[in-house]
This record gives sequence, C-alpha cells and structure tokens, in this order.
Amino acid sequence: MSVQQKQLKSELSAELDAILKYWAKHTVDNQNGGFIGQIDFNDHLIANAEKGSVLNARILWTFSASYQVTKNESHKTIATRAFDFLSKHFYDSEFGGLFWSINVDKTPKDTKNQIYALAFAIYGLSEYYAISKDDKALEIAINLYLQIQKYSYDPVNKGYLEAFTRDWKPIEDLRLSDKDANEKKTMNTHLHIVEAYANLFKVWKDKTLQSDIIELLETIEKHFINTKTGHLRLFFDENWVEKPDVISYGHDIEAAWLLLQCAEISENETLIANYKKHAIQIAEVTQEGLDSDGGLWYEFDPEKDKLIAEKHWWVQAEALIGFYNAYQLTGNEKFLNIVYNNWKFIKKHIIDQENGEWFWGIYHDNSLIEKDKAGFWKCPYHNGRACLELMHRIQA
Repeated sequence: MSVQQKQLKSELSAELDAILKYWAKHTVDNQNGGFIGQIDFNDHLIANAEKGSVLNARILWTFSASYQVTKNESHKTIATRAFDFLSKHFYDSEFGGLFWSINVDKTPKDTKNQIYALAFAIYGLSEYYAISKDDKALEIAINLYLQIQKYSYDPVNKGYLEAFTRDWKPIEDLRLSDKDANEKKTMNTHLHIVEAYANLFKVWKDKTLQSDIIELLETIEKHFINTKTGHLRLFFDENWVEKPDVISYGHDIEAAWLLLQCAEISENETLIANYKKHAIQIAEVTQEGLDSDGGLWYEFDPEKDKLIAEKHWWVQAEALIGFYNAYQLTGNEKFLNIVYNNWKFIKKHIIDQENGEWFWGIYHDNSLIEKDKAGFWKCPYHNGRACLELMHRIQA
C-alpha cells in the first residue's frame, strides 16, 4: 500500500466517523420517535416533515454496516432504533408490504408498495440481523422478499414491476420521483432488488433466493447493460421495450462495482467473469462524465446533446468505489488517480467542512445546489458506504 493510499484510507475512516456523528447528533427525533424527516442545506430542521421508509432503511443499513467495522456501541444503538421504528411503523403487517411514508405522528401517509423501498428495507434488515441476530429482523426481511417474488416478479417476461397499491393491486403512477419516466421496469429498482437479495443471502443461505439472484443478474445483463456503449439502459415497459432516456453516470459507476459484488455473493462463476468485464467497460466509458476538477457530472441527455451540469454527492460517492474497483481489476493506475482526484473534489466542494455531512452537490459554476442535507433521498448510505468499501479494499 502506497503512502497516498494509506492517507486516503485514513481520511475516509475519519470521514465515516464524521458522517455517523452528524446523523447521530442531528437526525434522532426524540420528540416523535425514529428520525427527523428533513433537514435543509442550512441544517435547519423542517418541523412535521413526513418520514420516508427509504431514508429509515438506509440509516438502518449504514449504522449496522458501520458497527461491524467500528464496534462502537452507539452505532449499534442507532441501528436498533432504526430497526424498531421500521418494524413498528413502516412495515405493514396487514398486507405484508412497506409504507412509502408516514406522518410525523406515525400514521401512514403514502401507503403504496414501491418495490424499491421494500428492497432497501431488506438491505437494511439483513445487515441489522448480521450484527444483532434478532430473528424478527430476518423474518421481516424474508417476508418482504417473498412478497416481492409473489407480486412484483414477472414470470412470463422476467424482471420486476415497479409499484402497487397497499393491497398489491396495479397502480397508475409507478415513478420513484417526479424526474423518472412512468415505466413498469427500471434499472434503478432492479439494481437495488439484487443488492438487497444478495445481502439477504449473506445471512440466509436459501437455495431459491440464490437462484433468484442469479436469474436477476442474467436479466440485468440481458436488458439493462448496453455492451455496445458501456452505459445502462434505464426504462422499459413490461415487455422489455426500451423507453430511451438519459445517460446516468452515477448509476453507471454504481452498477459497475455493485453488480460484480452481487455476482460474487451468488457464487456463479460465469456471472462473476461476465460482471468483471462489465465493471471495467463501464468504468472506462464513465470517464467521459469526469470534469477536469475531478468531479463526476450527474447525467447526459443524448437526444438533446445536453449535459445536466450538476455534480451530486451520491454520484461522487459511487465514483470512489467504482473506479477503485476498476483499479483492483486491472491494476491500471489511471483509475486510482481518478479516485484521488475525485476525493480532492469531494473534500473541496461536497463535504460541509464546517457543519458536517455532504451537501447535495454543486452546479457547473461551483455554486451550491440548495437541497436537503437529510430527507427522502438524502441519507448516509452512499457516502457512508463509499468510506466503508474503500477502507475494506485498501488493504494494509
């Protein structure tokens, strides 16, 4: 390990500690239970903000995964808090799903079953089970997995459908957010289902689950990975007719390393070999989204030949892992240098050095994107995981 790698590992360890301290200090909701639903870019708490299941599940995963490294009991305490709140208030024991959001008084607000949210719950619950051996956590994770397989899985065309009503009926608006296309099968949801299933398989060695992971990786390879361009296809209808959209550099580089990790957990040698090739190709082409300052741009719209000139926090976090993974696979120092430059960019522009946590991002002129520090989509999962992954990968 070089001096520079040693320095990077040390800085990432310190940053993980800083991220966890921010969330422990600012987001625990002592008045209403669970965690604060929203904190703006100025660190102002938004009173009575609804609480999102994805945010809660990601806090659960982050503090559970971090505890395995830090052995800090306060991290385990926050993970337990997240588990208790998710299991009591987000998990829908009547219909076996997960509320998308709840009001500050803990009553359900948006009761749709968004499969993306169920996947993150499985991801967090399985990680919590690894540190707690709490059978209830594993039981809910398995129940959610079985519900996804029962209602979301498409046995005819393969793959998974996006969303349902609380009682698992079809729903008109399938979108995760306003910016997404209203389509029945999306790359983003498939990526996070396989991530969740693989994490569950680490603690529950079920053969059917293993075969579901393998099939899902084969489906992703067939439909979502464009081996001609090296980019991901994002949106499809139920019959796998593509609805062309933007190039998402963040999702590209996240998928590059995460799908390989899932393939390794699946223990399927063919998929492992294939996803190593995909990881390298995707990392190669994602370089086109790098700016001279080391930051990775958000998206590019090929139809309009237009760059979405923003650099989001989560895109940088995934770039750290994805390019370091490419360095590990190839030994090519150019990927390592991308990581170093990206980390410099993060320290300069993304980390709030004064108050902690990461800003949402910056525009092309380096001005701040004035969006949440914590909220529905702003969580400690991407940046916390980047620190954890690189700390693990940079071997002493």
